[in-house]
Amino acid sequence: MAKMNKKWVILCSTAVAAVYAAGYFTTETQASIQQQPQHTQINIQSNGGQSNDTSINKSPTSSLYQDGTYTGMGRNRRGSIQVAVTIKNDKITDVEISDFAMHYSESDVVGMPEEVIQNQSAKVMNVSGATYSTQAFEDAVLDALSQAQNA
Repeated sequence: MAKMNKKWVILCSTAVAAVYAAGYFTTETQASIQQQPQHTQINIQSNGGQSNDTSINKSPTSSLYQDGTYTGMGRNRRGSIQVAVTIKNDKITDVEISDFAMHYSESDVVGMPEEVIQNQSAKVMNVSGATYSTQAFEDAVLDALSQAQNA
């Protein structure tokens, strides 16, 4: 009977480990798939953020953004960040973190709103140890800017 119990323990332990490993790999795969469009979006915005469109349908005095305050959300597997981005005369004049629900400390990202205003871009320097917070912040700013864009 002791041999039978050891076999069951080994069998059950192996089954639990296999289920855990499958869940881990599935979660990692889904996280990377969900983050992929966000990275593409960042590249599009940072490349297209400059008003260098030479289309003949666009007049030289047209603006890229509408004035106002726009709310954007960025999220990933470590949490979410919501920002309020204020646009005036085609410039980012204010960025506030209105909701911070990340796994990490908000102190990691407190300087990022000022960086967005200085750079006039959603692209900010990555904070070592807060990569997910940095990505979520950039995505939130991009979300707000996409809402502010003129059609």
